[in-house]
Amino acid sequence: MQQKNPWTITESKSIYQNAWIDVTEYDVLNPAGKPGIYGKVHFKNIAVGVVPITPDLHTYLVGQFRFTLNTYSWEIPEGGCPEGTDPLQTAIRELKEETGLVATTYKELMRLHLSNSVSDELAVIYLATELMQKDAEPEETEALQIKKVSLSDAYGMVADGTITDAMSVAALTKIQLLQVQGLLI
Repeated sequence: MQQKNPWTITESKSIYQNAWIDVTEYDVLNPAGKPGIYGKVHFKNIAVGVVPITPDLHTYLVGQFRFTLNTYSWEIPEGGCPEGTDPLQTAIRELKEETGLVATTYKELMRLHLSNSVSDELAVIYLATELMQKDAEPEETEALQIKKVSLSDAYGMVADGTITDAMSVAALTKIQLLQVQGLLI
């Protein structure tokens, strides 16, 4: 059931913009009717992820140093999809760029909002199967390591906190649930 928006915006102003984000500050009346401010980060790209799965139930993870976290991160292959572009085409491109893999079959696994208290960032994640290995073509901003692991090892990396990327955690957890239910591939 759709709920009525309890917030009233009295004014808005763009605080910062670059090629990827637009930060807006809103003067609002909150649900209690009192004045306040709210900030929103609008992402100019949809976040797209891909979980490639082999017939013997292995997947490929991408390792890279994440500037924003100042730490190394293991993740599913991911990238940005400009607004107005088909997320599936981005998934196909990112899988090939980052891992060199080309899949015959893609299926949308899930959609999620990554940090809905401060941003409108949408993520779309795909399951990719029937894989062929080609050459990877990473972007100049990516210094990547690729690791093929069993799905059970990937789940273990989520469980022990090695994988902390929200899209990767959500996608691998959903795949594990599907596997337990006998609904995977």
